[in-house]
Amino acid sequence: MFDKIAEINGSINSVVWGVWGLALLIGTGIIVTACTKFFQISRLGTWWKNTIGSMFSKEVIRHRKEKGTISPFQALCTALAATVGTGNIAGVAAAICIGGAGAVFWMWVAAFFGMMTNFAENTLGIYYRRKNENNEWSGGAMYYLQDGLGGKKGCKWIGKVLAVIFCIFTMLASFGIGSMGQVNKIVANVSSAFDISALSSIMLFDGTVSLYNVILGVLIMILTAIITLGGVKRIANVAEKIVPFMVVLFILGSLVIIGINYDAIIPAFKAIFVNAFKPEAFVGGGIGGVIIAMTNGFKRGVFSNEAGLGSSVMVHSNSSVKEPVKQGMWGIFEVFADTMIVCTMTALVVLTSGGLNGGVFNAVTGEVAEGLSDATLVGGAFNEVFSWGNIGQRFVAIAMFLFAFTTVLGWSHYGSKAWEYLFGAKTTFIFRIIHVITIIFGAVLTSSLAWDISDTFNGLMMVPNLIGVLVLCPLVIKITKNYVDRKVKNKDIDPILSYDPEIQAEAAAHLDEE
Repeated sequence: MFDKIAEINGSINSVVWGVWGLALLIGTGIIVTACTKFFQISRLGTWWKNTIGSMFSKEVIRHRKEKGTISPFQALCTALAATVGTGNIAGVAAAICIGGAGAVFWMWVAAFFGMMTNFAENTLGIYYRRKNENNEWSGGAMYYLQDGLGGKKGCKWIGKVLAVIFCIFTMLASFGIGSMGQVNKIVANVSSAFDISALSSIMLFDGTVSLYNVILGVLIMILTAIITLGGVKRIANVAEKIVPFMVVLFILGSLVIIGINYDAIIPAFKAIFVNAFKPEAFVGGGIGGVIIAMTNGFKRGVFSNEAGLGSSVMVHSNSSVKEPVKQGMWGIFEVFADTMIVCTMTALVVLTSGGLNGGVFNAVTGEVAEGLSDATLVGGAFNEVFSWGNIGQRFVAIAMFLFAFTTVLGWSHYGSKAWEYLFGAKTTFIFRIIHVITIIFGAVLTSSLAWDISDTFNGLMMVPNLIGVLVLCPLVIKITKNYVDRKVKNKDIDPILSYDPEIQAEAAAHLDEE
């Protein structure tokens, strides 16, 4: 059965992640970047001040009493919970193993333009959000497809159909990237770092999976159920406590590894830039090798930061922020933190550990050290320094667990919002239960299949979302210019906050509270 699933998935994957899919993804980021006059660079001071610079502001971190409303910081942490996952550890390692060191460069390229794709998504998300039947904020690509694209002349049904398609793909993606893919890597790392031979030696399902893996899957199911069935506020409360801790801890651990191997830092960066255009022999020669490096860099970049999927919009839309552009700037920071910082740390750990011609990964031959795989490569790199008692691998296993587990929590919310759009807010508990049940499949599927399924679902939900972003790019420009004119140039003009006159009036009346 798994062979048949792999065959069908491979056919779909080759289409959505082919030339046209990648052109749509990067092209959208380039267009939004150009149309906003390279906002991520030209307004660096503005978005930095309004994100990390305001981290300790009362309005940014204060918990909200309103039902279904969370603080901007909680929204960021929940979005990062969903984006900072296995893609930042195992995903980066897999990209390097397949596409060489040059894949990291293309990951950076995808992230640079992805910052503005995410900015546009979140700006549109706040602008088109509305209150659902439970009096909670609901926003996402489905709403700007329905009311934004659907509001164009002759596009009503196109917008509605694309919104429905997006929601279907989002729910499927929540089972892939938001469940099976994450759990698969948790189980692989935990079972390797904390082996219990009495359990791992007992094989089930014709010898394809161990009892230990199944038990780990069940435990993760129980933990996920306890948190996700409590809704977005409980997810956000958990995320804001775990995410800052796990990101800082992983960065500090990575800096220790990189610092000890300081003599390999410059060669590592050289390999990243040179191999992006002239890959090593194991990747392939000429244009073919470049395409392999580029494709894997883009795919793993999107798997990591999710810019272009329209996913994180669904939690950013629950923010108490009134200004669409403000939440858009948190989207820029989200991609920056996820890829430019965390993914770069992982890449340097892999490339510097033991040097480029040895250690855990040989950047010249593509050979992985004996006993390691893409799933355990980073753990092996940490073990090169922290070898006593297998501490390094165990540290990464714990980091992987936190990264992946919080991703499962975030994607449970995304999938439930897609379900809400299709079937109503009163029935979202049904989706959450289904999402919890699918976790066990991640514990028993092979690593490559779980990863490939995640890639496919990502690509499928990316297409309708990016169509919406492209069509509504002029609106993003208009809203952004309005914000810059008011907040940066101090012009006395009316704010543009919502498509709905009632929400616009209410938001404008309380704008001074931000």
